[in-house]
Amino acid sequence: MLKAGIVGLPNVGKSTLFNAVTRSQKAQAANYPFCTIDPNVGIVTVPDARLDVLSKLSNSTKCIPTAIEFVDIAGLVEGASQGAGLGNKFLAHIREVDSIIQVVRCFENDDIIHELGSVDPLRDIEIINAELVLCDLATLEKRLSSRHKKAKSGDKEAKAEVELITKLLPHLDDGKPALTADLNDDERKLMHEFYLLSAKPTIFACNVHEEELGEAQKNPESHAFVNAVKKFAAESHNAEAVVISARIEEELVDLSAEEANDFLSDMGVESSGAANLISGVYHLLGLRTYITTGEKETRAWTITAGATAPQAAGVIHTDFEHGFIRAEVIAYDDMVEYGTRAAARDAGKLRSEGKEYVVKDGDVIEFLFNV
Repeated sequence: MLKAGIVGLPNVGKSTLFNAVTRSQKAQAANYPFCTIDPNVGIVTVPDARLDVLSKLSNSTKCIPTAIEFVDIAGLVEGASQGAGLGNKFLAHIREVDSIIQVVRCFENDDIIHELGSVDPLRDIEIINAELVLCDLATLEKRLSSRHKKAKSGDKEAKAEVELITKLLPHLDDGKPALTADLNDDERKLMHEFYLLSAKPTIFACNVHEEELGEAQKNPESHAFVNAVKKFAAESHNAEAVVISARIEEELVDLSAEEANDFLSDMGVESSGAANLISGVYHLLGLRTYITTGEKETRAWTITAGATAPQAAGVIHTDFEHGFIRAEVIAYDDMVEYGTRAAARDAGKLRSEGKEYVVKDGDVIEFLFNV
């Protein structure tokens, strides 16, 4: 299962957000730095309204969503790449995750201590990014030193690494994350083997005061902090910034879905920031969903973008992939419109797809296979 790491400076709301998205009280949330020392890990279900719709159409006994893993990582301080604070632990834990959720404090509150004495989200982001880049520079310089000799002797793999590292170093020296380097597909594949921290896909979570959430979601340009983070995320990382209120999400933990919707509606909030964040992370990781549905269960299955029908079948069981014959596919909207597989088939909306078919997000599929 792929992992998303929640990172940020101390006291920006990481652990509170973790508790909310994992619907637990696992991570201690207190008003002092390094409250989280060892990372907390939780399995997070990915919200998908399509499952409830299909479950009702199929009269399913069970409804099973897909999931990803969230990791709450200790707060970082300036100088972490040199071992300051819990720097070494922090950076090691980031290396183990597949994507980063960078939580940024976008609210003023004198009762909650800020590590640096004031609220400035762009400064906070720059500190974290700088530490990741500095750590990557050290990693690449060490690797370059070890590969030079092999490259000179004619080793093709070592030569390719030296060329890529030589290309990456000036980019990182400019303070830019490896994620944004202008590389071709082969270079990106090779860079993946370097396990660079600043190469990990990133999404930003703008943690706002509970009273500001509704307006900040509807009109982010009106909220100075949120507007600044959204612009920075797009320009520096080509990334998304999601507006959340960790405190509100914490309030929703013990409520039913209906009660949560009423609570948000009363506050003038359109949707849960945590739900938007989870969905954003899911797609950030390059994950997509296809669905199987019947009386026994309606279930979401996770695949990577670009997966073929046999690969998707293999997610259910390897026998499905090895013995794949064909996939009977109905687009989600067509399934909803016609109500049953039989009706969709009669309307010509059921397609038989072979081994080359690339599964689309939301496809409703039944596999035929031979063991």
